[in-house]
Amino acid sequence: MHLLTVLSLAQLGLGTTTLIPTTCFDSYASLEKYFDYLYPWGSDHNGAARMVGNSTDHEYISVNSSTLTLVAKPVTGQPPTSSGVAINYLSGTVYAAQTFTVEAGSGFDIQAEFQAPTEKGTWPAFWLTGVDSWPPEIDLAEWKGTGDISFNTFNTSSEVEAVNVDYPSPDEFHTVRGEIRDEDGSNISVKFYLDGELVTTEYGEDYIGKPLYLIIDLQMEGSSGSPGPTTDTYYLIRNLSFEQI
Repeated sequence: MHLLTVLSLAQLGLGTTTLIPTTCFDSYASLEKYFDYLYPWGSDHNGAARMVGNSTDHEYISVNSSTLTLVAKPVTGQPPTSSGVAINYLSGTVYAAQTFTVEAGSGFDIQAEFQAPTEKGTWPAFWLTGVDSWPPEIDLAEWKGTGDISFNTFNTSSEVEAVNVDYPSPDEFHTVRGEIRDEDGSNISVKFYLDGELVTTEYGEDYIGKPLYLIIDLQMEGSSGSPGPTTDTYYLIRNLSFEQI
């Protein structure tokens, strides 16, 4: 009887702490309460898009009708990245203002709805990555220009649990959910869901106690192939929630 009561309370969401509420994209004030602009490390990453945007420039990062929109636009004349990658786009990225750490005996439930492009050269993602080291990295959702959605958990650069499945009707919104749990005080499990259906369960080694950034980015080309689109690319996110269990 006591076990059934505990399960029922958990299923009702009691005993959880909301870290990012579904209202986070209701206004620019709400967006900027929970998110910062660009990557945590700056404007460039592993692709051909340079991130721009701030509290007064919303050409590439905007909120409307409780929806976050990131836009990548073709550009010429930009200097390459520090590693020599050509910049062919300006785009938008945000990351959570706080970091998140899976502690022993705890976990996170993360969910959002996405309208994500899947054309060659488009590389939107929704991911967690280590603050002090890499890995850890959990790609809660990644689209790499193939028509699939990818769910990935990195243990090393060559030891990756990765599952790719068809991403139907990319012009419609789809719900992605990740349930991250401590397994044994050192390692974690991640259950990945697409539109309410469990797709896969993956495991991360030695993730406990390591802080993570949450990033929403619209990168281009790179791992998604090239050349990318010659017109603007849009990536929409709504109803994001992040809860600590």
